[in-house]
Amino acid sequence: MTAELVRGQNHPLPGTRLEIRVSAGTPVVAAATLGDEQGRVRAVEQVAHPGSPTLPGLEVSRQAAADHRLAVDLEALDEGVHRVNVLLALPFGTPGPSRFAAVAAPFVAVTGLDGTEIASFTLTGLGVESAVVAVELYRRQGAWKIRAIGQGYEGGLAALLADQGLAEAGQVAAAIQEAVTLGVSRSVSAPPPRTSDDTRVRTPGPGATGAPGGPAPADPEPPAAVPQQAVGDGGPINYAHPRRQTSTPPPPAPVAPPAAPGEPARPVAGDASGWSMDERLYNQVWGMFEDLARAVAAYRSAVDFADSRLEQELDRALSDPRDRLGSSGDRAREEARVKREELVDRAREALDRDLAQLTAESEVVEPALPPAYARWDNPVWHGYRVPMELPMALRIGDLHLPEQPQLRIPMLIRLPLERGLWIDSGRSGFEAAAFLDPDQAKGLAVDTAVAVAARLLAVYPAHEFTLHVIDPAGAAAARLAPLTRSGVLAAPPAAGAAGVSEVLARLTERVDLVQMAVRAGAGVDALPPGMDTAEQLLIVNDFPHGFDDRALNQLRYLADEGPSVGVHLLMIADREEASEYGPVLQPLWRSLLRLTPAPDDHLADPWVGHAWTYEPPLAPSGSRVLEQVLGQVGEARAAWPR
Repeated sequence: MTAELVRGQNHPLPGTRLEIRVSAGTPVVAAATLGDEQGRVRAVEQVAHPGSPTLPGLEVSRQAAADHRLAVDLEALDEGVHRVNVLLALPFGTPGPSRFAAVAAPFVAVTGLDGTEIASFTLTGLGVESAVVAVELYRRQGAWKIRAIGQGYEGGLAALLADQGLAEAGQVAAAIQEAVTLGVSRSVSAPPPRTSDDTRVRTPGPGATGAPGGPAPADPEPPAAVPQQAVGDGGPINYAHPRRQTSTPPPPAPVAPPAAPGEPARPVAGDASGWSMDERLYNQVWGMFEDLARAVAAYRSAVDFADSRLEQELDRALSDPRDRLGSSGDRAREEARVKREELVDRAREALDRDLAQLTAESEVVEPALPPAYARWDNPVWHGYRVPMELPMALRIGDLHLPEQPQLRIPMLIRLPLERGLWIDSGRSGFEAAAFLDPDQAKGLAVDTAVAVAARLLAVYPAHEFTLHVIDPAGAAAARLAPLTRSGVLAAPPAAGAAGVSEVLARLTERVDLVQMAVRAGAGVDALPPGMDTAEQLLIVNDFPHGFDDRALNQLRYLADEGPSVGVHLLMIADREEASEYGPVLQPLWRSLLRLTPAPDDHLADPWVGHAWTYEPPLAPSGSRVLEQVLGQVGEARAAWPR
């Protein structure tokens, strides 16, 4: 029976191989320290954290996440270790709450490797603290126990580690923050919780009368300033994040047909919660993503346990020199291997059941996806029309894991974009690039940028998205042709230092003006006449060619401040080529979501941190769907009254 602990209470641990599960509802950093009998941490090497996640007998998560699983093998700890403290901290310098009073009470559970819960503790009563010692595993008279601690620190991890006696507390806290920041730059953001009051204002499209009709999907994201023209004459600009109406109850969700006795329920497209079919499909895709992550995590944990058990049984069987040779030793080794295979086979059977169910669900969901969520080869594009409303998300590629490469999960990002994108054109940045020459790698990166830009253009109303391109040396002219021929660009690609300077100056001025309008609460008349209030996307090719120090600072400014006022960045760059600038560009890379123009396992999920293989959203070879879609967008833009 599970022991539900309160602060200060302890409970014996029946085994030495444990899993500590943390659920916080918001991304937190999980770490652990190894202390002596007095609880003092003597060296940096006794702290497990995202930048150094593995110690003998201890492994923690490699990034901040809402859920964590920490593996502990008490028998494998060094003899001088008498205490294991589990630490939680809110990431510093990243979007999100900065004190535990602003989040739901974190929940910590200690389980056996089979998932049986031994003890749990809910960390209530926290206030301004940003770091906390959640629980402590300690050795007493040869036996291990768990104690609920819940001691918070307003000074964060540095104060917490210093209190445990670590001399290098500040340096370790900085190293943890560095690792977490890098983790954020490679992580796929989980969908935020839904809010209740969601309304949206849109300018009616050509031929439309009145306001947009009917409820649209609920937008669960927190507000972010993105300029939208208000309906009416001379009214104030609504700088709030576009919201979706929820004034009427959602239509009923599809009902799955009954399954045969003993069979799993038949999957149905759109059976997740939501106020519209688009929102249901969005939530269903995220549910599939999470289910696959957790199913594979359980399988990998079971395999690790089986391997560890095999090693222990072999060590015991061969500890006696008399058993190392002869039939008894062979029999012991064979029995240990058979047990290991039985455990792995059972785990694989469970995984295969989950994979079969998810595959069946994917086969139903994929054909039902709207254009914003669909691959280029989906027949839905044959009936494409330029939309009058912005969808809640956009597919920018596929994700899969090695246990089932054929099961592709759409990678959806929320709209409007919350952060810029960086398409890595370097040959050393990802494994597949090693087989390409530099020109091929850069060409693929431009193709990927064109595909992503085309998808963005295709899902926005024609008058609400403006595209700019900087190509300083004109090296990508041929590959940018689908954009230039279709007429979707605001102007021809900017070339040379003068072109770079002109585009960056115009966009930074736009950011400044809209930010001033936001702060002053000004109306539409406060903005310069003819100013384009649509969202802006700037594609920068071949960075840092053509960029001087001033242009570099402007680019960093756009990356940091642009998304909040509707200016977004899509970089095509080789990080090594920009290394001459030194650490000055580190914040730029971290602020962008890195994508690769060929499959690569560089993205992590927010639950268990698997390395997911990302595949870019390129159109099928020989298909003209991308050009046809861009052609329709260009025609709609040309027909829109200026």
